[in-house]
Amino acid sequence: MSISKVINKYKINEQPNDFSFWQSKSYEERLEALEQIRKEYNSWRYNAEQGFQRVYRIVKRA
Repeated sequence: MSISKVINKYKINEQPNDFSFWQSKSYEERLEALEQIRKEYNSWRYNAEQGFQRVYRIVKRA
């Protein structure tokens, strides 16, 4: 998914509500947008892909 730049101008008293916009989206679309924002932020902030900080091993105990 790529996000294109869109600019809309509104009068102050006619601004749309962000909450109603996101409520109109499915939870998959909201999570996908959140993941895209997270990736962009990490790329900008840390100049790298964010990965796991630790490696865990699951051991089955009898």
